[in-house]
Amino acid sequence: MPYRPPLVAHEYFVADPPELPVRTRGEQGLSALTAAEPVAVDDSGVTLKGITSAEESLVVQVRVAGEGVIRVRLGQDVDARARSARATSLVTPGTYAGARVETRPGGLTIDAGSLRAEITLDPWRLRFTDAAGAMLVEQDRGHTDISGRLRTLPFGRSHADGVTVAYHESFAAPADEAFTGFGESFTPLDKRGQRPVMWNFDAFGAESQRAYKNVPFYQSSRGYGIVVDSGAPTEFDVCQSTHSVVQIVVPDDLIDYYVVAGPTPPEILDRYDRLTCRPALPPKWAFGTWISSGFFVDSQERVMTRARTIRERGIPCDVLHLDTYWQTDGHWSDLRWDEARFPDPAGMLAELDEMGFKVCLWMNPYISHLSPAFPQAAEAGYFLKNQDGEAYVADCWHGSYPACGIVDFTNPAAVSWFKNLLRPLLQQGAQAFKTDFAEGVPHDATAFNGMTGTDLHNVYTLLFNDAVAEVTREVNGHGLVWARSSFLGGQRHSAQWSGDTFTSYPAMGSTLRGGLAHGLSGVPFWSHDAGGFTGRPADDLYVRWTQFGALSPLLRLHGTTSREPWEFPEVEAEAVAALRLRYRLMPYLYSAAVDAARTGAPMMRALCVDHPGDPVAWRADLEYLLGRDLLVAPMITPDGTRQVYLPEGRWVDYWTGELLEGGRYRAVSAPLEQIPLFVRYGALIPVTTPGDTVDVPSEITLVAFGGGDSRSTVHDLDGETVVEATRDGDTLHVTVTGPKRVAGVEFAPVAGAPVRAVITSQETP
Repeated sequence: MPYRPPLVAHEYFVADPPELPVRTRGEQGLSALTAAEPVAVDDSGVTLKGITSAEESLVVQVRVAGEGVIRVRLGQDVDARARSARATSLVTPGTYAGARVETRPGGLTIDAGSLRAEITLDPWRLRFTDAAGAMLVEQDRGHTDISGRLRTLPFGRSHADGVTVAYHESFAAPADEAFTGFGESFTPLDKRGQRPVMWNFDAFGAESQRAYKNVPFYQSSRGYGIVVDSGAPTEFDVCQSTHSVVQIVVPDDLIDYYVVAGPTPPEILDRYDRLTCRPALPPKWAFGTWISSGFFVDSQERVMTRARTIRERGIPCDVLHLDTYWQTDGHWSDLRWDEARFPDPAGMLAELDEMGFKVCLWMNPYISHLSPAFPQAAEAGYFLKNQDGEAYVADCWHGSYPACGIVDFTNPAAVSWFKNLLRPLLQQGAQAFKTDFAEGVPHDATAFNGMTGTDLHNVYTLLFNDAVAEVTREVNGHGLVWARSSFLGGQRHSAQWSGDTFTSYPAMGSTLRGGLAHGLSGVPFWSHDAGGFTGRPADDLYVRWTQFGALSPLLRLHGTTSREPWEFPEVEAEAVAALRLRYRLMPYLYSAAVDAARTGAPMMRALCVDHPGDPVAWRADLEYLLGRDLLVAPMITPDGTRQVYLPEGRWVDYWTGELLEGGRYRAVSAPLEQIPLFVRYGALIPVTTPGDTVDVPSEITLVAFGGGDSRSTVHDLDGETVVEATRDGDTLHVTVTGPKRVAGVEFAPVAGAPVRAVITSQETP
């Protein structure tokens, strides 16, 4: 059992992962690959017969899976697949026409263009280099103690009681190497010294290594990434047990991983997307403000009052989210309106649509065993089952709500039944669903397709969100879901939020770290509960968190208490000003969103995305670039001061126009009405006049921060507009090609900037 300090609070979850067995004294049950011989070679790779230290025969495959991508598999059977593949495919290997295999004395080299694998057969050794031969990463050669016993897990497998319990791999890690990714981890961005376990938890406050969204993928500061294709509770010991080794333990029928070349994070993410999928771009209205009902009893009258108040007070807002209480208390998640409190939902939805609001409804894949819907679904076999073959009734709400059945999305009939519960709500006028929970599959459950709960647990969220996205797309023409849990390839579900955060400044910092890690795990469209979820934030924290939300990829005001701006009368103006800043920046934000969907690079970019050669950029995890030109440093303490690291280059203070040199930390103070915000010198930022919604503006204004030669593209629903600027003395000549009309150029008060602009507009060719 893992060590847990005494008298330290520990949350127990109905779906905690099963523990791996503890190895007995010595090295019994441990086998390492020691030598191999080729049995089949073609242009794309090699299959080898491997011999282990226990004199076993295993199959090794090393193959090109795309330009810059090499796949490595080790198992008993050449046709073995991850057990999670029975539910859904996580990774789809590609091809590369230029792939080739070179045979040399004692080994082989596999060439995937920008990545090469070098194999030595006896003794076994595997290392990866770039096209020029510079080493990126290599298997660890084994660390032993003074008695000669291994201190690290080799490329091989382990047995317990004669049964294979896990395969493993270890990579050598230089002392200065940084690692990031692994999904939405709320711990420091550089995971060196941590031990992420790929098991989706209810995260209980979002301030620990427990994560709703695990992704078995990480990036290294040395310019490569690693993807493990398994839904199992894989463990990554990132230089924790041994400072110079990353150890990977996969409790599955094989280990199947991909090495992905960079050298930069965007290049790694681009290749990662080719293996999994491209991110889905949310509809444009989703980038507006989402205002929630909060976690208390709601009604049709209250919803309409809320909507009218938002419009009367001039608060920019596109989406009203109705949380749990649109359904009858005790009937979550029957997916039926509380008829007493919502007597005419179709009429309400139609009226809200006329006011410019989209509506999102809360739901989850659990149905209370006390619900009238439960017996019929249980009888039909629509729930996961326990060991006795009966519907598994689990405490998915941690005692705060009756135990539930868990919809079995491996059963096609259950999927059809569940979609039929959602379809009438969409046809009635609901625009999207918040897909809450889905981390609660117990390891001892069984599924319709024969999977165990352990094998289904992580990929269950993909099946759940797939079903909801499919029926939403069928009715509304888009597949947006607002999801709490995710896994490998989950970027196909276009909106994800950080879950139930605590309400404090430190929790806001943990939330920010989670968003940066998730972006580096391939998910560009992310959000959080502005103000924090649990409890009521103090006025200053509400403003500071709303400012952070307004400059996040997506924005939602939600919590256990109200997050409506007028409920914070002393600071309503400051909070609404942050929302208006977001809407003013919408041409820039949406352009960044389109770019993220096309490239896989996150909207909320950890500094290492654009400055991978800067060691500080891999560890500066309380600030970020929003798009390529805005640097955001949320105020994470109540005293209004913080240290901000400005990367190499010149930066402009958004509020004052002060020109600052990068490559250093700066002490920053910001009044409550301002979030620390900096602009890359020379940037042209497209803005518009903020309105009630994010409707496509007919014209934009360009704000020049310094002014000089530049070229940028404004993406919008009306097409692409290319803006080119050249400087001639004090004059900036701007050429615009595309559908957008540029109303003018504003100059930030930057020393030495141009003072006038000449705009030439051209039609789209």
